[in-house]
Amino acid sequence: MTFFKVRELSKKYGFNYAIKDISFELEQGEFFTLIGPSGAGKTTLLRLIDLLEPPTTGEIEYNGWSLNSLTKKQKVTARREMGFVFQNPICFNVTVKANVEYGLTLRGLSQDEIDEKVNRAINMVGLHGFEERKASTLSGGEIQRVALARTLATEPNLLLLDEATANLDPSNVALIENAIQKINRERGVTVIMATHNFFQAKRLGDSVGFMLDGEMIEIGTADQIFNNPSDNRTEAFISGEMIY
Repeated sequence: MTFFKVRELSKKYGFNYAIKDISFELEQGEFFTLIGPSGAGKTTLLRLIDLLEPPTTGEIEYNGWSLNSLTKKQKVTARREMGFVFQNPICFNVTVKANVEYGLTLRGLSQDEIDEKVNRAINMVGLHGFEERKASTLSGGEIQRVALARTLATEPNLLLLDEATANLDPSNVALIENAIQKINRERGVTVIMATHNFFQAKRLGDSVGFMLDGEMIEIGTADQIFNNPSDNRTEAFISGEMIY
């Protein structure tokens, strides 16, 4: 059974489509990177998958569930199996530990369980020793790692990343990439990552999708998309010939 499937998904705001008729499938444990210019619809697609907004038309299937037809209670359950890291995350002005344990506290876990998961997530993103630091004292890259740790602590089955390493220094990028790859490889977490960084998309992605003007132009392996794309628009974008 396919782990994740999007079928003819569209989102319309007024008279304009943010995304239109997008379809793709992912197997469990697949790492899928999304590339495309700003405004291509990558963020909208991720928001629909995370149930932050309803689609105008189309269907999303996740782990055997049709997300469109879930009750409110079922949607909460489904969302708790997903994690979303935004480009500009918001952290509470409390300690790193308090930020990371927030989602686990909402789930009603015991303090022992919370401590174990929080410590594991904090170590995974290289923040050991930062537990009692206030968020307001951290750099942008450290804040992004706190946001990732907060998501990883909940042990999602599907991880969504929207430009999660944009504008970060190489050290923070490496730490974030290593943590993402670790859970993908060791725990089989399915990852969908939107990025403007071609090298990152090629390096991390089992498969790569190119989006333009709200449409999924083509999907293929990293080698196919970057070295032998089937669509002229993909080739133009990758080569830098496309002006947007």
